[in-house]
Amino acid sequence: MNKNFSFVILTFNEEIHLPRLLESIKNLNAKTYILDSGSTDKTLEIGTAYGAEVLQNPFENHPKQWDHALKNFQIATPWTIGLDADQIVTPELFRMLANFNNDEYRDINGIYFNRKNFFQGKWIRFGTFYPFYLLKMFRTGVGFSDLNENMDHRFIVPGKTEIWKKGWLLEENLKENDIAFWKSKHERYSDLVAREELERMQKLRVQRVTPNLLGSPDEKRAWLKRLWWKLPLGFRPYLYFSYRMFFKLGIFEGATGIKFHYLQGFWFRQLVDKKIKILQKQADKI
Repeated sequence: MNKNFSFVILTFNEEIHLPRLLESIKNLNAKTYILDSGSTDKTLEIGTAYGAEVLQNPFENHPKQWDHALKNFQIATPWTIGLDADQIVTPELFRMLANFNNDEYRDINGIYFNRKNFFQGKWIRFGTFYPFYLLKMFRTGVGFSDLNENMDHRFIVPGKTEIWKKGWLLEENLKENDIAFWKSKHERYSDLVAREELERMQKLRVQRVTPNLLGSPDEKRAWLKRLWWKLPLGFRPYLYFSYRMFFKLGIFEGATGIKFHYLQGFWFRQLVDKKIKILQKQADKI
């Protein structure tokens, strides 16, 4: 059994995704933990067949689900790797993990993987989506889930981090090939994001990550989010979509990529802003 790291995976009806992820990591011989939020398909059966330890917990949001996983699994390895079920460890990342030696990372508490995001079979290369570094590997008991986020989840570690620029993690949600599924999913997400932003306006939430445009990938994103929250509602989706399409070259993505940028960078953001305005009106009546 791998003595350096363990995997933790969140699932919900992931029978289409989980086998490919578990196949991509099985030869690393690492202990695998799955926290499921009530799957009704073969997800649990698949996880058990691969030797994973499985627990269940009702889903509220991703940050709280990750927090529950990290606090309730008895992870014995010095490092933890948190993955989503629709992700795959590439051969390049596999080799880096296979050669990982804890003794060489004594002064490091977290490692960023470079994600390649796919939509309907298309690698989304432009429009801010590549390179995209995610803190996915961290010292057990040191890294934790950021509960100040309501939808986007991130792990936080104090101290030094390192970026693996060529250790790619592929992410492709095959269920999102159905646009109706994509829209339904993001309708739910928009409720979470709108509520979160209103609570930030009310000073009920604060950023745990220090905003720094020149800092770590998460510090940079925190800086950009802080800027985003200052922009006028209703106007900012137009500004953001234009930024992704022209300044970040999303226009060269092709038809599928442009559709993704429109849905994720404009339609979804506009929906969030509309729901924030509704929540503000409701709050004013109280």
